Amino acid sequence: MNIKTSWLFLLAGLGCALGAATAQAACPSESEAAELVSRYLERRPLENLPAMSLAEAECGRERVVALLGRQLGRVAGYKAGLTNPAVQQRFNHDRPVRGTLLAGMLLEDGASVPARFGAQPRFEADLLVRVKDPEIHAATTPEEVMQHLDALIPFIELPDLLVQDPGKLDGAAITYINVGARLGVMGKPLPASPALTAQLPGMSVRVLDGEGRELDRGRGSDLMGHPLQAVIWLAWDLARSGIRLQAGDLLSLGSFSRPLTPQAGQRVRVVYEGLEGAPAVEVHFQ
Repeated sequence: MNIKTSWLFLLAGLGCALGAATAQAACPSESEAAELVSRYLERRPLENLPAMSLAEAECGRERVVALLGRQLGRVAGYKAGLTNPAVQQRFNHDRPVRGTLLAGMLLEDGASVPARFGAQPRFEADLLVRVKDPEIHAATTPEEVMQHLDALIPFIELPDLLVQDPGKLDGAAITYINVGARLGVMGKPLPASPALTAQLPGMSVRVLDGEGRELDRGRGSDLMGHPLQAVIWLAWDLARSGIRLQAGDLLSLGSFSRPLTPQAGQRVRVVYEGLEGAPAVEVHFQ
């Protein structure tokens, strides 16, 4: 058995074990999930969440997403959170977590958004990829992932940390609140290409204000060594839950910057220096 095959068998076994643990875990009740969604829709912070296991949080997340879908439409894709080690440390969690993107969350480049778009609004430099075919589940390297994408899309994520004291969130709590998925602004798609695979880890992702002042920055390699490693993780995590990616699904890879708080009247631009043409995306806060 070669290394690649051994790795796939290991992931498959771990997925079965985690799936069994999820099935056996206590789940936040329907009424608890409904209260979370009510606060989300009203943009009112939740009291800090009780301690729960990751399996319990994943079960609760599915209830929350089902309720949100009644308001925000179909599943448009998925997001990986905590793919940046610095962000993992901030939330005391040592692995990525998964959320769901709904169609009503996604906005076009240059969108104007209320500064208080959520209970605890933030903005982050992110990146989307668009799936070309389900064979992406077999990819085990960034080069193989790129073969099963049709586009990369500049993306400013607008998450909502939702609770009164976001500093007390941990990996399970973040999972339960659907990894804070609220809104996101999409730039112009870049056609997928092998050249982008090589450029991604070395790119500088800069967050600028309306006057061109830098608010924060990150490197492509900050996300798991290579941003497309987040796709491999998402494909695996979805498969262990019985979900298979399809053409057109969007995947959010995680944050290259600190979560920053928007201010009314602020304009924010994210630029991906090191990718051909230095693509960018912009949002305005009202």
